[in-house]
Amino acid sequence: MKDSLNQIVLHAIERLQDQAVLPADADVAFTMERTRSREHGDFATNAAMLLAKAARKPPRALAELLVAALPPSSDVAKVEIAGPGFINFFLSAGAYRAEINSILEAGAAYGRSGRGNGRTAGVEFVSANPTGPLHVGHGRNAAIGDCIARLLAATGWNVRREFYYNDAGAQIQNLAVSVQARARGMTPEAADWPADGYRGEYIIDVAKAYLAGETVVADGHTVVGTKNVDDLDSIRHFAVAYLRREQDLDLKAFGVSFDVYFLESSLYTDHKVEETVRELVAHGHTYEEGGALWLRTTDFGDDKDRVMRKSDGTFTYFVPDVAYHRSKWLRGYQRAITVLGSDHHGSLARVKAGLQALDCGIPQGYPDYMLYQMVTVMRGGEEVKLSKRAGSYVTLRDLIDEVGRDATRYFLAARKGDSQLVFDIDLARSQSNDNPVYYIQYAHARVCSVLRQLRERGLEWNRANGVAHLERLDNEHESALMTELTRYPEVVETAAANLEPHLVAQYLRELANALHTYYHAHPFLVDDANLRDARLALIVAVRQVLANGLDLLGVSAPETM
Repeated sequence: MKDSLNQIVLHAIERLQDQAVLPADADVAFTMERTRSREHGDFATNAAMLLAKAARKPPRALAELLVAALPPSSDVAKVEIAGPGFINFFLSAGAYRAEINSILEAGAAYGRSGRGNGRTAGVEFVSANPTGPLHVGHGRNAAIGDCIARLLAATGWNVRREFYYNDAGAQIQNLAVSVQARARGMTPEAADWPADGYRGEYIIDVAKAYLAGETVVADGHTVVGTKNVDDLDSIRHFAVAYLRREQDLDLKAFGVSFDVYFLESSLYTDHKVEETVRELVAHGHTYEEGGALWLRTTDFGDDKDRVMRKSDGTFTYFVPDVAYHRSKWLRGYQRAITVLGSDHHGSLARVKAGLQALDCGIPQGYPDYMLYQMVTVMRGGEEVKLSKRAGSYVTLRDLIDEVGRDATRYFLAARKGDSQLVFDIDLARSQSNDNPVYYIQYAHARVCSVLRQLRERGLEWNRANGVAHLERLDNEHESALMTELTRYPEVVETAAANLEPHLVAQYLRELANALHTYYHAHPFLVDDANLRDARLALIVAVRQVLANGLDLLGVSAPETM
């Protein structure tokens, strides 16, 4: 609907260009937005105000010419000029009714578009180091990242889901010595327990599996426990594989999978870090001072220059990040999105500066970072802080086991990432209208129930007859529901463009509310076959949009509840 209005405005602009009212090279990047109040129409455009300077006319005068040049459209009932030159469009009732048929025709494809034009987008998310079970923060990362990937795929992008993790370094060393200590029969209470060792019960599981000589397959690699408690390298490889497998099992239970697993160690073994540093030096954006190699990140908007290679010859932590994101560009990721906890924000500017300093065609702003805040888990009005298995935090598996995958995914994705999230276990478990995921799923199941009741009465829904009599849908609840339905493609487009899956969650709750309100106000299975078929056409369209939106969130659309 929005695209249709954009097209008729573009047609009017072309007419004025043909008449030399507007120059042929006039910028036509106007906006078409829904109005805040239906009193001002359904949509409004700022085209006249943006083009007034090029036309050398007052905005309202140009608006009058644009309105006069608009081609006729059955979707538009009335056009008005408001304020300094806004053009307000009042849609016809037929335009809303026609959308019902569009939904029924498109089915699962309704709301999808080709705006990405098949370009490749890499979405990196979760990226947890394999040192323990995934915690609720990882869960929020997984929910947001997977929903972003689904949204981009729905808008025409070729999406690659990527998991990046460190398989070396201090944390992995701490993991190895912790497993080794457990394999030797030590407990965290022992005086010689590793100072930075991990204390969760999952370490016991890893040690037992290693001593039993178990075989673990993770990320396409097979690792066998050698049972040798003195072989720390063997323990390290086994522990990393074991915990990566555990993470993948949790993610599978969460409905999340990946196309690419990228090891941080490969940046060194494949010499990608050194290669990146050489490129930065070759392009003249580095200098040496105090025995260290510096990058002139101030040339690219950073507040101060940054050390790349310290005087001891080791690289600072942002350098492999630059090398990693350079690899994304070289692997064909025309757009890259990285989902990170907000505590990582400090290094983002220098990574982007490093990518620009490479002078290899990477666009400004690459990559896009989606930052999210912490999650607080509540039960019975009190914060839940510990998991027996993890030892120091609530795990993602804890939430899935307590409230199920659907509620966990919805709750973790339903708020904007930069806002802190309180996950109320009691609310997520409740079967009430206060539980948003239950409320939305129940709306879908309610339509399915109506159709079952129809069959139980020995009746059938005649879709063609319903579509032919959509003019019978004329009460306020039907109008409200049809208006909500037409918003869906715009919500998907906006959510994908801004990387904000919470917009879909919010929309689905509003659509569900409109359906429940309609259900309580009007009977659907009336004797009048024409009215009955029309109303069923409307609610079946609602069911389809609910299912489509839930799929973007990775949440199921049950037929019974």
